[in-house]
Amino acid sequence: MSAKKKPDNVVFNSETQTYDASLKSYGTNVGAPVITTTETTAWKNRSINRANKQVQARFSELKAAYDKMMADYELNTLIYNSSFNFEPIVGEVYHLYRRENESTFLSLIAPEHCNFQFLGSFYLNADQIWERQ
Repeated sequence: MSAKKKPDNVVFNSETQTYDASLKSYGTNVGAPVITTTETTAWKNRSINRANKQVQARFSELKAAYDKMMADYELNTLIYNSSFNFEPIVGEVYHLYRRENESTFLSLIAPEHCNFQFLGSFYLNADQIWERQ
Protein backbone atom coordinates (compact mmCIF):
# COMPACT_ATOMS: atom_id res chain seq x y z
CA MET A 1 0.00 0.00 0.00
CA SER A 2 1.39 3.40 -0.90
CA ALA A 3 1.87 6.14 1.69
CA LYS A 4 -0.47 8.53 -0.16
CA LYS A 5 -3.43 6.15 -0.50
CA LYS A 6 -5.58 5.65 2.61
CA PRO A 7 -7.97 2.69 3.09
CA ASP A 8 -11.59 3.17 2.05
CA ASN A 9 -12.90 3.06 5.62
CA VAL A 10 -10.71 6.03 6.66
CA VAL A 11 -12.20 9.47 6.04
CA PHE A 12 -9.32 11.53 4.80
CA ASN A 13 -9.67 14.73 2.81
CA SER A 14 -6.86 14.71 0.30
CA GLU A 15 -7.33 18.39 -0.57
CA THR A 16 -6.84 19.69 2.97
CA GLN A 17 -4.69 16.73 4.06
CA THR A 18 -6.81 16.25 7.22
CA TYR A 19 -9.02 13.58 8.77
CA ASP A 20 -12.45 15.19 8.76
CA ALA A 21 -14.88 12.41 9.73
CA SER A 22 -16.20 14.50 12.62
CA LEU A 23 -17.08 17.36 10.27
CA LYS A 24 -19.36 15.30 8.00
CA SER A 25 -23.12 15.66 8.40
CA TYR A 26 -23.57 11.91 7.95
CA GLY A 27 -22.17 8.80 9.62
CA THR A 28 -18.77 7.74 8.32
CA ASN A 29 -17.89 4.54 10.19
CA VAL A 30 -19.07 0.98 9.62
CA GLY A 31 -21.38 1.09 12.66
CA ALA A 32 -23.23 4.26 11.54
CA PRO A 33 -26.91 3.98 10.59
CA VAL A 34 -27.63 3.21 6.97
CA ILE A 35 -28.60 6.19 4.83
CA THR A 36 -31.84 5.34 3.05
CA THR A 37 -34.06 7.47 0.89
CA THR A 38 -37.60 7.98 2.08
CA GLU A 39 -40.49 6.86 -0.06
CA THR A 40 -42.14 10.04 -1.36
CA THR A 41 -44.52 8.56 -3.94
CA ALA A 42 -47.57 8.66 -1.65
CA TRP A 43 -46.80 12.25 -0.62
CA LYS A 44 -46.32 13.30 -4.24
CA ASN A 45 -49.60 11.69 -5.29
CA ARG A 46 -51.51 13.40 -2.45
CA SER A 47 -49.89 16.73 -3.24
CA ILE A 48 -50.54 16.44 -6.95
CA ASN A 49 -54.17 15.52 -6.29
CA ARG A 50 -54.61 18.44 -3.86
CA ALA A 51 -52.92 20.90 -6.22
CA ASN A 52 -55.02 19.74 -9.16
CA LYS A 53 -58.22 20.19 -7.14
CA GLN A 54 -57.19 23.71 -6.14
CA VAL A 55 -56.33 24.64 -9.72
CA GLN A 56 -59.62 23.15 -10.97
CA ALA A 57 -61.60 25.08 -8.32
CA ARG A 58 -59.83 28.33 -9.23
CA PHE A 59 -60.44 27.66 -12.93
CA SER A 60 -64.15 27.13 -12.24
CA GLU A 61 -64.30 30.43 -10.32
CA LEU A 62 -62.55 32.29 -13.13
CA LYS A 63 -64.79 30.68 -15.77
CA ALA A 64 -67.92 31.68 -13.82
CA ALA A 65 -66.61 35.25 -13.49
CA TYR A 66 -65.78 35.32 -17.22
CA ASP A 67 -69.25 34.01 -18.16
CA LYS A 68 -70.89 36.68 -15.98
CA MET A 69 -68.68 39.38 -17.49
CA MET A 70 -69.59 38.24 -21.03
CA ALA A 71 -73.29 38.22 -20.16
CA ASP A 72 -72.96 41.78 -18.80
CA TYR A 73 -71.06 42.79 -21.95
CA GLU A 74 -73.77 41.38 -24.23
CA LEU A 75 -76.50 43.04 -22.17
CA ASN A 76 -74.75 46.42 -22.30
CA THR A 77 -74.12 46.04 -26.02
CA LEU A 78 -77.81 45.31 -26.57
CA ILE A 79 -78.90 48.37 -24.58
CA TYR A 80 -76.32 50.78 -25.99
CA ASN A 81 -77.19 49.62 -29.54
CA SER A 82 -80.89 50.18 -28.96
CA SER A 83 -82.45 53.48 -29.87
CA PHE A 84 -83.35 56.13 -27.29
CA ASN A 85 -83.93 59.87 -27.64
CA PHE A 86 -82.85 60.97 -24.18
CA GLU A 87 -79.74 60.93 -22.05
CA PRO A 88 -80.10 58.22 -19.37
CA ILE A 89 -79.50 59.42 -15.81
CA VAL A 90 -77.26 57.43 -13.50
CA GLY A 91 -79.29 55.71 -10.79
CA GLU A 92 -82.54 55.56 -12.73
CA VAL A 93 -84.41 52.49 -14.03
CA TYR A 94 -85.32 52.23 -17.72
CA HIS A 95 -87.24 49.64 -19.72
CA LEU A 96 -86.12 47.89 -22.90
CA TYR A 97 -88.68 46.93 -25.56
CA ARG A 98 -88.69 45.27 -28.99
CA ARG A 99 -90.75 46.63 -31.87
CA GLU A 100 -92.52 44.53 -34.51
CA ASN A 101 -89.58 45.08 -36.88
CA GLU A 102 -87.21 43.49 -34.27
CA SER A 103 -85.49 46.79 -33.42
CA THR A 104 -85.04 47.57 -29.74
CA PHE A 105 -85.56 50.82 -27.87
CA LEU A 106 -85.10 52.09 -24.35
CA SER A 107 -87.99 53.87 -22.69
CA LEU A 108 -89.07 55.58 -19.49
CA ILE A 109 -92.56 54.08 -19.83
CA ALA A 110 -93.29 51.16 -17.50
CA PRO A 111 -94.29 47.78 -19.04
CA GLU A 112 -97.85 48.10 -17.72
CA HIS A 113 -98.39 51.18 -19.91
CA CYS A 114 -96.80 49.92 -23.12
CA ASN A 115 -97.89 47.43 -25.81
CA PHE A 116 -94.44 46.52 -27.14
CA GLN A 117 -92.60 43.30 -26.31
CA PHE A 118 -90.97 43.88 -22.92
CA LEU A 119 -87.34 42.67 -22.67
CA GLY A 120 -86.52 43.86 -19.17
CA SER A 121 -85.93 46.71 -16.78
CA PHE A 122 -82.41 48.03 -16.36
CA TYR A 123 -80.59 50.27 -13.91
CA LEU A 124 -77.71 52.52 -14.99
CA ASN A 125 -74.99 52.42 -12.32
CA ALA A 126 -72.29 55.01 -11.61
CA ASP A 127 -69.83 53.23 -13.93
CA GLN A 128 -72.24 53.69 -16.87
CA ILE A 129 -72.93 49.94 -16.87
CA TRP A 130 -76.47 48.64 -17.19
CA GLU A 131 -77.69 46.14 -14.61
CA ARG A 132 -80.83 44.01 -14.97
CA GLN A 133 -83.51 44.70 -12.38
